[in-house]
Amino acid sequence: MKQFNILFLCTHNSARSVLGEALASTHPSGKFVGYSAGSSPGTSVNPIAADIAVELGMDRSLLRSKSWDEFSLANAPKMDFIVTVCDNAAGEVCPFWPGKPVTAHWGFPDPSQVQGADLEKRAVFNAVKNGLQKRLDILAAMPLEKLDSMSLKEIHTTA
Repeated sequence: MKQFNILFLCTHNSARSVLGEALASTHPSGKFVGYSAGSSPGTSVNPIAADIAVELGMDRSLLRSKSWDEFSLANAPKMDFIVTVCDNAAGEVCPFWPGKPVTAHWGFPDPSQVQGADLEKRAVFNAVKNGLQKRLDILAAMPLEKLDSMSLKEIHTTA
């Protein structure tokens, strides 16, 4: 079975995009290889996002905040899908992505901005995780070889 590379983008690559990477890489369909990056990557992955990614089956040593420039290099993996998960990244001018990957915006509020007890923060991270999971489940059920940007955007309105 062909696996599809999917890159999740956010400004700091510390929470939402990391969750997308983990969910795609561990998706039960086996159809995706997840990656994540940011336009202005932070210095570290949010600890709650990292814990959830590890719970999903990701190796903690693979989790790091990366610049999206890494994925525009000649030796970078070729992306089939690029998904922005924060409104800031969606509005930025992205690098050139070789191979014309299908693009979409699946916006979620930044869970790392939530104030409160750890339990409250964790609930917001889980809500983002569940929303991304639902969209990936829909994407996995589609004829991936035939998708275009318009059909991928439809997942945003139906999920």
